[in-house]
Amino acid sequence: MTTSFSKADAAALLAQGFLQNQGGESFSGRILTKSGRLTAEQVIGLAEAARKFGSGQVSFTTRLNVEIPGIPYGKIPAFKEHVAACGLVTGGTGPKVRPVLSCKGGVCRNGLFDTFGLAGEITERFVAGFRDLILPNKLKIGVGGCPNNCAKPDLNDVGVSGRMKPVLDKEACTNCPECLVQAACQASAVTAREEGPPIIDEARCLECGRCVSACLSGAVTGRVRYEFFLGGRWGKLAVPGRPLNRDFETWEEVLAMIGKVIRLVADRGLKGERVSGVVERLGFAEVEKALLG
Repeated sequence: MTTSFSKADAAALLAQGFLQNQGGESFSGRILTKSGRLTAEQVIGLAEAARKFGSGQVSFTTRLNVEIPGIPYGKIPAFKEHVAACGLVTGGTGPKVRPVLSCKGGVCRNGLFDTFGLAGEITERFVAGFRDLILPNKLKIGVGGCPNNCAKPDLNDVGVSGRMKPVLDKEACTNCPECLVQAACQASAVTAREEGPPIIDEARCLECGRCVSACLSGAVTGRVRYEFFLGGRWGKLAVPGRPLNRDFETWEEVLAMIGKVIRLVADRGLKGERVSGVVERLGFAEVEKALLG
């Protein structure tokens, strides 16, 4: 078993998702997940890989991918074969579209849509589909299911967040003795009245959608729309993303816009530049015009 390796070998492995550990004698293998989801069989397979090839430990990255540390250089080929047999691959490094991070909106009581589903579509189309596309820098995508902002999509290069604006049908309101719409509102944006329908203060509304499911008479309705953030970044030089001056109503519209952002960065980005850098250099208005025009 080969145990020695060069700097060129380490650089080539980094591009495949193997990060050199402190001390330089072993590597961590980064395995891609679908926003942190694995099957029970895959979890068992990764535990076996950690015992057989690594240090016996399994950890999760901040973007919910898996890393197995302590893999000797000579065991990496066998490790890759084992991971492939589990239906998984290594990667998630380099100047590419990075693995998508999403919240658990599809199963969360606050979730407005299937975030895992949308993240999966983005992964298939842009992470797997654009695997060989080299960008000026890494490009991170975040998906959030509601205004709680758990996955912090606005701190990604591209962020998508679900919103639901309530619409009140005054004629359908039955003027309940206790207004459940008001009780459900966490922002105190709803004022109930003794006579007549409640008043919804749009300026205070968080568009979380909780009031829509609370109304027994169906007088409050709403549908999901997707807010699209651009140019967010976390780390040493944190930058909050800015929302486009347009929301989207379908996943296909969201996917098309992500594709436009990637093409814009690939065509007009400078080496080492994140999306936030492109936006700062060209101006948000110019970038927004190019994307929405």
